[in-house]
Amino acid sequence: MKPAQCSGRLWGLAPSALLLAAWVGAASAALPVQPLERIAFGSCNRADRPQPLWAPILAVQPDLWIWTGDIIYADTTDMQRMAEGYARQKAESGYVALRRTVPVMGIWDDHDYGRNDAGAEYPQKKQSAKLLLDFLDEPEDSPRRQQEGLYTARVFGPTGRRVRVLLLDTRYHREPPGVGADPLGTEQWNWLAQQLESAAHEFVVLVSSIQVLNEANPYESWGRYPRARARLLKMIESSAALGLVLVTGDRHFAEIARWGSAQLRYPLIEVTASGLTHSWKDFPGEPNPYRSGPVYTGLNFGVLRFQWQGQGVELAVEVRDRSGAAVHQVAQWYPSTGLENADASR
Repeated sequence: MKPAQCSGRLWGLAPSALLLAAWVGAASAALPVQPLERIAFGSCNRADRPQPLWAPILAVQPDLWIWTGDIIYADTTDMQRMAEGYARQKAESGYVALRRTVPVMGIWDDHDYGRNDAGAEYPQKKQSAKLLLDFLDEPEDSPRRQQEGLYTARVFGPTGRRVRVLLLDTRYHREPPGVGADPLGTEQWNWLAQQLESAAHEFVVLVSSIQVLNEANPYESWGRYPRARARLLKMIESSAALGLVLVTGDRHFAEIARWGSAQLRYPLIEVTASGLTHSWKDFPGEPNPYRSGPVYTGLNFGVLRFQWQGQGVELAVEVRDRSGAAVHQVAQWYPSTGLENADASR
């Protein structure tokens, strides 16, 4: 399978950095030549509202932009209306400027899927999937156009400084919430297990449109799928990845959380960035036992900054406001030493 095309260039080729991204499982993928250093991401974006964050996002000079859900708001079964929403967003001047120089990945949440809190029962999910993939300029021969669900993976960077980006689809196979309910479906679970197995010595960015760690979240989250959440965390614990960070959206505010486990060599960090065009300004507060620092309720986006060194990588996790200033950030060191023991214990 060939790399995707975007604006007349290779999908994974950032002109400023000559960054190449490989399709996972591609028969003849181009070899990466430089490590990934900056990822920007965000969610909850209305195509019919002002979009003031594209300039500060571009100022970060990201190597990659990730939509983490609710790219547009199209709660409908009218696919023409949904297509018009995507067309409007794709023509937005700030986003056009970003697409000229920055590769884009993306996954949906409920409002761009087609209905609030919808899952496997949504009748137009195949048609909706095509519209999202067209918006993302997904190649016609992409596996995402053939499979049931839009989960995907891409690998960036050379050996020893490699980042694996995994996008989960929490909509297409989603069952109604419950103790034993499943938000992913069997095939996606198997795919995720294979991806984490293949990620030994790589850094993993795991994107979920809904929050993972906070079980006290009263809205949509993995906390409403207790057995599935436990299964996901167990898979993360069992991985021999250099490190893993969770990237989420949905909430219309931003926060950072940390979760510790004796089975992990590092604290599991989750960064939620949500509110590209609108946010929960009168957020009344809610408990999150894993929260690190404040909740930010203004317009926001997230940034991951990788500083690669000989013995590992330091990751800076940032929430940024409409001026581009970091309003909250944490840093974590992920040493490569000890990974051999982690491999042996798997």
